Amino acid sequence: MSAALATAAGGAPLALEARDLGHRYGRRTGLEPLSFALDTPGVTAITGANGSGKSTLMRILAGLLRPTRGAVSLTVGGRSVTAAERRRWVGYASPELAFYDELSAEENLVFAAEARGLEGPAAAAAAALARVGLGARAGDGVAALSSGMRQRLRIAFALLHRPPVLLLDEPGSHLDDEGRTTLAALVGQERERGMVLIATNDEKEWGLAEQRIELRGRGLGHPA
Repeated sequence: MSAALATAAGGAPLALEARDLGHRYGRRTGLEPLSFALDTPGVTAITGANGSGKSTLMRILAGLLRPTRGAVSLTVGGRSVTAAERRRWVGYASPELAFYDELSAEENLVFAAEARGLEGPAAAAAAALARVGLGARAGDGVAALSSGMRQRLRIAFALLHRPPVLLLDEPGSHLDDEGRTTLAALVGQERERGMVLIATNDEKEWGLAEQRIELRGRGLGHPA
């Protein structure tokens, strides 16, 4: 982690703003236009019908998808972060995140840490796995992990570089009660050092947030 990122994670104020943000997939609307402004510390739930754009919004915020209208801005300590830089400040866990089955959980995260240029990639991977309760399974091949363990690994991936902004898309998927307890503890910890957004329709996960943004899209099956 760079010195600048470490400083921001240590308490510099963050602000995330969406202005008339929307997206279309060809003729279909993926995200109805919306605007919001968030700052730290805090946890926000993103809710809405299936197909209303929760995952689309999260991908845009993560810098993985360019919106077809509007804009997103992230400021750290009053400094605007460019779209190209955003991945350094944001951690993202999604149901679509896949790993190399032939590698162990630890090897997957070490590879990701090296690709990010993190200092001490092995230590970063070990710390992230421990936080999600996978420390004892670090050496297991991903192919041998249950769906719940893979979900924990996705969350560990998001935590790997200790980002001040954490985006969690359906984080409770496949988690058992112990996993959900671990998730709640992680969200509480990350709230104290930054900003957490959770895309979910699970009422238990709503309870982890202080505020909610409800998407008003018409959902699956509706033409634009």
